[in-house]
Amino acid sequence: MKNRYLLPGLMILIIAVVSSCEDKKFMTYTANVPVYMSFEELRKPIDISGPADILQPGKIYFKDEYVFINEFMEGVHIIDVSDPSSPEGIVYLQVPGNIDMAIKNNILYLDSYTDLVMIDISNPASPVELNRIEDILEYTLPPWDNDYPLAEIDDEKGVVTGWEIKEYTKEIQTNPYPFPVYWEYDGMRISDASSMGGGGGVPPSGTIYGVGGSMARFLTYDNYLYMLQTTNMLKVVDISNTDAPETVYEKYVGWGLETMFIYDHHMFLGANNGMYILSLEDPEEPYTKSVYSHITSCDPVVVSGDFAYVTLRSGTVCGGTADLLEVIDISDKFNPERIASFSMEEPYGLGISGSTLFVCQGEYGLNIYDASDPNTITSHEIAAFADIHAYDVIPINNSLFTVGEDGFYIYDYADLQTITLIGSIIVDAE
Repeated sequence: MKNRYLLPGLMILIIAVVSSCEDKKFMTYTANVPVYMSFEELRKPIDISGPADILQPGKIYFKDEYVFINEFMEGVHIIDVSDPSSPEGIVYLQVPGNIDMAIKNNILYLDSYTDLVMIDISNPASPVELNRIEDILEYTLPPWDNDYPLAEIDDEKGVVTGWEIKEYTKEIQTNPYPFPVYWEYDGMRISDASSMGGGGGVPPSGTIYGVGGSMARFLTYDNYLYMLQTTNMLKVVDISNTDAPETVYEKYVGWGLETMFIYDHHMFLGANNGMYILSLEDPEEPYTKSVYSHITSCDPVVVSGDFAYVTLRSGTVCGGTADLLEVIDISDKFNPERIASFSMEEPYGLGISGSTLFVCQGEYGLNIYDASDPNTITSHEIAAFADIHAYDVIPINNSLFTVGEDGFYIYDYADLQTITLIGSIIVDAE
């Protein structure tokens, strides 16, 4: 069902109103007019090539000795990190509309606008496209110019890849002049997916799963792929048969869903207004145990032991005015309770390894804390790296994989007293 929003009168210039015997009326105004990619073009075989420059890094995923970095809305870089001091790009997958990813059994699952694409990465240096499930996803609209309304979107023309600011004429078929002017948006897409995300705890050695950063919205568990769809729905896809993945469950969870983290047979969903705890006792049909409410804000979450760590960021599409790190006692999954809150600069993704907490703070860099005492975390800073942009992290095997607007960084934290940058791939600002 389409939602209609009344436009501010000053934004619209009605150039002409034409009446006929059928009382048809038209308006012309300046708008974001969609640029389409046809479904035929979208569904061509994935272009698999040699390494490419990282230009706009997004989300991050780790499996075995490889890191997978999303090129926002464009594809995935496969990085060999077997030697962390010398990370090397080996393959680039050009996947239009890609934002999220997850792995199980050497199958890489990728969103491509409305479709789910499966890539065999048994040999990451030579990946093979296996399958594509069409029209299983609600895709993400690219960001638009908020100074202008959106023109109507014709889904039959394909997927929207961009916008042109230009005059747009629309037929109005209701109400005689003067009439209200609306723009239409179907409510099934997200305008700023780069600020949203989920991840999973560090997998045991030899696991068939990978591990995502705290900002992803895809995760695999058991025989299922979990996907956050729109901002309120959890979709469960049975992937036991890779030839025919099947949606088996869809659940309305709550408003403003952003991130996903799985730990100890539970799913923790970060949302604009809180954290949802879902049981995976029946992995096909997760059920909600409880909701921890917080101020409205963007909200990734990670979990270790009896504590969940949540960052809240202001000044975004999520709303909110505070920048915080919150610690929540989840020993009773039916009754989570906040036990501490700390001021931050611009918190984004975060990671936890034992009692060591890694917090990304955007342009303010990366901060590392001893979280042994959850009540005094920021009083026990281990290290700070203010010279990078930090968006999300994955701590694993004493290596910290960090991604931000300016590049990909690897830190060695085996000795917490001398955490060292040992490798990087820098974004070419030109």
